[in-house]
Amino acid sequence: MSSYRIGIAGPVGSGKTALLDALCKNMRDNYSLAAVTNDIYTQEDAQFLVRSRALTADRIKGVETGGCPHTAIREDASINIEAIEALEAQFLDLQLVFVESGGDNLAATFSPELVDLTLYVIDVAAGDKIPRKGGPGITKSDLLVINKIDLATMVGASLEVMARDAKKMRLDKPFIFTNLKTGEGLAEVIEFIKYRLH
Repeated sequence: MSSYRIGIAGPVGSGKTALLDALCKNMRDNYSLAAVTNDIYTQEDAQFLVRSRALTADRIKGVETGGCPHTAIREDASINIEAIEALEAQFLDLQLVFVESGGDNLAATFSPELVDLTLYVIDVAAGDKIPRKGGPGITKSDLLVINKIDLATMVGASLEVMARDAKKMRLDKPFIFTNLKTGEGLAEVIEFIKYRLH
């Protein structure tokens, strides 16, 4: 049986790994989960998930892309597909696999051969202009997650401007504001995923 695959992409430091960690911890009791992380030269994100006990270590695979993170999730996703297939062979009941891309710019997109659903994470600290800059992650992802809303006042960013621009750039596609340190908005992200699973 093939698992449902969810891609998580976004710039470096936006909160991709924090989102993945929170999703695993909040969904693992109801779903058979696994995670594949992509880093250029390390397995830092996979090691973080193991240390935080997001899932058992055997359900987490770190992929070292050795170059441009775009390639491993888009042009030649074979290294990620192999990791997913190995997890599916090991866990026959596997329902859901999260695939975290390496930190990237606003141009990252997943191959449709690799994932069924894409979450794109940006953070408020990068400025309220980010949604209007567009790019495939902003405009084409199934869900845009605007993280670190607690930092808005500290960096002079307007959540209202970000909401307006996200609506304009995404048309009818959804976006959710989150603060993953406190869990604010996480329930809405999980509900979005659950709705797509059924």
